[in-house]
Amino acid sequence: MKAIVSHSIDITIPFFDVDSIKITWHGNYIKYFEMARCALLDKIGYNYYQMRDSGYGWPVVDVRAKYVAPTLFNQVVCVEAGIVEYENRLKIEYLITDKETGRKCTKGYTTQVAIDLATEKMCFASPKILLDIMEPYL
Repeated sequence: MKAIVSHSIDITIPFFDVDSIKITWHGNYIKYFEMARCALLDKIGYNYYQMRDSGYGWPVVDVRAKYVAPTLFNQVVCVEAGIVEYENRLKIEYLITDKETGRKCTKGYTTQVAIDLATEKMCFASPKILLDIMEPYL
């Protein structure tokens, strides 16, 4: 991952996220992406509340996940999220690895675009607030 700024979190796969053979249900990986994304946004000082307070919403318009190896009940994984694009959209890449072995389990990305909350119109470039926030990481 060639991220401008990144952050990682550890997650222990809970019982309620797995199927009858103790493999994580595929939809839960998107939840893990979201958990890492929230931690990354907190790190840069532009979490969902701060986005709203700045006058913008940032809905996810595209999400992709590639499942490389299964994760299992009670396995500890590291979920890394990194901002790879921010000027016209916010693209964050993710990598989920086994905490103990470093084995790659899942990778993917999300794309978000700014919506002006006052007009409810999509912005075709990221607002100045995000550009200013990203400046120290360049």
